[in-house]
Amino acid sequence: METDYCPKCLGLWFEQDELLGAKDEKDKNLNWLDIDLWKDKTKFQGRKLCPACSVPLYEVNYDNSKIKVDLCNVCRGIWLDRGEFKKVIDYLKEKGKKEVLENYFKNLIAEGVEVFTGPETFRSELSDFLTILKLLNYKFATQHPVITKIISGLPG
Repeated sequence: METDYCPKCLGLWFEQDELLGAKDEKDKNLNWLDIDLWKDKTKFQGRKLCPACSVPLYEVNYDNSKIKVDLCNVCRGIWLDRGEFKKVIDYLKEKGKKEVLENYFKNLIAEGVEVFTGPETFRSELSDFLTILKLLNYKFATQHPVITKIISGLPG
């Protein structure tokens, strides 16, 4: 995926939905975990200008993390300072592990509903749903290795 960057500070600029795509390319098991950074506009604080629109960017926390990202409310682009993309991926990996372990069925139902209601394409939402199912398989196999071994030994 092509991403714009600043050669001076090495910050990254993601146009609308490019951060989601970059995250999905970096780790396919995170494709179901999408964060809506625009949901709470009361937390927006301006500090930089958008490289695409020249309007103020708004600084928000990335989900419930301490990672500060800058958003453009006009073109919906996202600016990440140097090293923040790696921090976002690390945060999502930890959040994904926690979500799978603690809220598996809630997330499975939510992703199942999104297959038919969006907001992404049917194919993308189906891929998200199948990822959750794959993670259940991994979770079950690690929590119940004896049962998994018995099941895998059954004639198919």
